[in-house]
Amino acid sequence: MINEEVVEKYLKAGSIASRVRREVESLIKPEVSLVKLAEVIEGRIRELGGQPAFPVNISINEVAAHYTPTPGDQFTIPDSSIVKIDIGVHVDGYVADTATTVTLNPAYEPLLESAEKALESALKVVGNGVPVNYVGKVIEDSIRMRGFKPIRNLTGHSMDRFMIHSGVSIPNYNDYRARYKLVDGVYAIEPFATNGEGLVKDTPTVAIYSLRGAPKARDELMKKLWETYRTLPFCLRWLSKTFESIDLAQRTLRELTTHGRINAYPVLVEASRGLVSQYEHTVLINGREVIVTTI
Repeated sequence: MINEEVVEKYLKAGSIASRVRREVESLIKPEVSLVKLAEVIEGRIRELGGQPAFPVNISINEVAAHYTPTPGDQFTIPDSSIVKIDIGVHVDGYVADTATTVTLNPAYEPLLESAEKALESALKVVGNGVPVNYVGKVIEDSIRMRGFKPIRNLTGHSMDRFMIHSGVSIPNYNDYRARYKLVDGVYAIEPFATNGEGLVKDTPTVAIYSLRGAPKARDELMKKLWETYRTLPFCLRWLSKTFESIDLAQRTLRELTTHGRINAYPVLVEASRGLVSQYEHTVLINGREVIVTTI
C-alpha cells in the first residue's frame, strides 16, 4: 500500500497537471510561438505549486514525442495542424503525467477521438492484477474499430519518485510478450493513434536529456544537474540560462552524451509521416482503489 502522505503529493501533482492541461487547450492557435507556449505552460506549473517533471512536449502533426522548443526556436503552430501537449508535474519528486491533443482542422477530429476513447476504455479496466497486455488489447481494439492504428513502439509506463519511466511498459496493443500484472503503484496510460504505419522512428534532433544516475565524479555541473533534476528529464532551453552561451551549452550536452554520462532523447516521428494523436492520464493503484490523478 502507498502511504497517505505520498498519495497526497501524487494527488496534488495530478491536480496541477490537470488544470494546466485544460488551460492550455485555449492557447493552441495558428502562429503561436512554441517557445512562448512552453514557457507559459511550465511557468503555470510553478505558479500552482509544482515543478515541471520534464520539459513540456509540443508535438505537431507527424511528430509523436520528445519535441520541446530550443532557445531561439522560431517555430510557430501551423494552421490546420494537430498539436499534442504532453505535460509532466512533480511535487517533491512524485509525478503526474498527462497529455491532450488539439486540432485546428475539424477533418482530423476522428483521429483525436480514436486516442481519447481508447484512453477512456483503458481506464475502465486498469486495476490490481490486470495484465498490461490486456490494457494494450483494449487500447488497440478501440483505436482500430475507428479506422486507425495504435503506435506499437510507444508505451505507457510505471513511474516512481523522481522517475518518469521506472521499468514497466504498458503497450498500446496486445503484446503477448507483456505478461506483467499491474500492482500497487503509479502508471501513465497513453494511447497514441495514427493514420500512418503505426510505428515511430528517431530523428537527428535532440532537445531533451536526463542523467543516467547520481554522478560519481566531482563535476560541479553534474552535481548541480543531479541536485535539480535527479533522473528527471531537462532541456537545452532550461540550461541555456546557466551557460555563457547557447553554443557552450550545446557542446557540453553533446560531450556528456558522447561519454555516456547522460541520456539523449531524439524527437520521434511517425515512420510513414502519418498524423498522430495522443491522450494520457496518470493512474494510482493502491490496493483495491484506482485513482486517476489527472482527470
